Amino acid sequence: MQSKCKVIAVANQKGGVGKTTTTEHLGIGLAKAGKKVLLIDLDPQANLTACLGWQNVDALDHTVSDVIESSIRKEHVMFNDIILHHDEGVDLILSNINLSEYEPRLAGVFMREKILANGIEAVKGDYDYVLIDCPPTPGILTINAIVAADEILIPVQPQYLPAIGMTQLVRTIEKVRTNMKPDLKYSGIVFTPVNMQTNIAK
Repeated sequence: MQSKCKVIAVANQKGGVGKTTTTEHLGIGLAKAGKKVLLIDLDPQANLTACLGWQNVDALDHTVSDVIESSIRKEHVMFNDIILHHDEGVDLILSNINLSEYEPRLAGVFMREKILANGIEAVKGDYDYVLIDCPPTPGILTINAIVAADEILIPVQPQYLPAIGMTQLVRTIEKVRTNMKPDLKYSGIVFTPVNMQTNIAK
């Protein structure tokens, strides 16, 4: 039976454009609309983790690194230990700086682009939506999020550098569509924020 779950990666290859805020508020909004939502913090900076109330991120016992490690080893992922529940009605998988170790490590792993997709496959049946907050880099973690996703949502400030980051991301997405996932779709672009008094915003 095909999963009803929709996986959305929230991505832009530029920091400070509202990826984390968009992931958080979209997820909570969907939960308030009655949907079952899982948020995944895939950024070693752990901003989503901190925004949702976990401040001492380096002391976390279980994070998204456990999902990736288990997937690399082809072991069962212990989601009961990893997934936490937030009072706002969303479930979440947290992150911390340990995740940064997997950028170089995944380079030598067979089918490295599908490690996250394989890792979360078993839990998708429990949710209507899985939202992945991506790091602001074009590395293997971002590629993993794109490959795991059904759709890509791109937050962007209507300014020059964020627009360049969006253009670079689209090139990455198109490479994934061409070589690995032709059915990958765009959810859309979210302007965060918009000042319509500027020419570039207009």
